[in-house]
Amino acid sequence: MYTRRSGSVYGRLQLHDQTSAKPLISQSAIARCCGQKIALPSRVRSVGTVTMNSIAVWSTIALVLAATVTDVRSRRIPNLLVLPFLVLGIVFGTVSHGWSGLGQSLLGVLVAVAVFGPLCFLGGMGMGDLKLCAAVGAWIGPSQLFLALVMTTLLGGVMAVVWAIAGGFLLQTLRSSAGLVAGRRKGLTLANPAARKMPYAPAIALGTIFSFLGK
Repeated sequence: MYTRRSGSVYGRLQLHDQTSAKPLISQSAIARCCGQKIALPSRVRSVGTVTMNSIAVWSTIALVLAATVTDVRSRRIPNLLVLPFLVLGIVFGTVSHGWSGLGQSLLGVLVAVAVFGPLCFLGGMGMGDLKLCAAVGAWIGPSQLFLALVMTTLLGGVMAVVWAIAGGFLLQTLRSSAGLVAGRRKGLTLANPAARKMPYAPAIALGTIFSFLGK
């Protein structure tokens, strides 16, 4: 509204914006015009991080559940399932977190190979299981994967004992496990298709999901 300026000899009218103390042009608009970067509020950044984490978690759960179904049905984890997921995990990490995300995804793959690679070489698990762990590592990174692998190992051991007892070949399993520990390649019953192979993808799935719950 217009008001007469108090104490003025000229009696000039002055325009005052008495309805709002906010500037007509926002600071963000000014900064954009000047070519400056705008820092997102912490709430916006946190929401974006939670969304990205949720995508990684649910994608990983979908992967391990699908692998469990195929492994239980056919005792195989097809490359057509795990390799595209592995590549997508690396791409997602790069897109969502830049070079740091790329490094974390690649480290996740390396941790899977370092932990389960020797076991796979000795015959303690199949290549499909190893590639599944690598794909999981590409999505969740090394630290989360390490926790998942620890839980997978514990759960897998319990499942193997129960499987052997139910099938009546516990003694054979124990002997095969001893041979694996001793470094003999002919080894673990779980990886031998002719010796009542147990699907290992369910243990990987449970270990991965439990690692999310314990985070």
